[in-house]
Amino acid sequence: MAKDEKAAAPAPAEKKQEEKKESKPKAAAGGKKGAAVKEAASKKDYYAVQGTKIERKRRNCPKCGPGVFLAEHKDRNACGKCGYTEFKAKKQ
Repeated sequence: MAKDEKAAAPAPAEKKQEEKKESKPKAAAGGKKGAAVKEAASKKDYYAVQGTKIERKRRNCPKCGPGVFLAEHKDRNACGKCGYTEFKAKKQ
């Protein structure tokens, strides 16, 4: 092969715009099939007004202080901010 002969590179293909196809909505990443989606809790779910006083429905995090609540799981209470966890006693 001579130096002047170079392999001819193919011309760039023209981009074709395909029409959008209607498809099924994609499942949430990392989610289970058919799992119910829980709505985020709002402030009204954490407090109850009793007369002139406010009653807090959930426990506060002992590390973070008032205003940061512990999430309630079936086997534990956990803080989403600092990671503090309390495990619930097993029923025997």
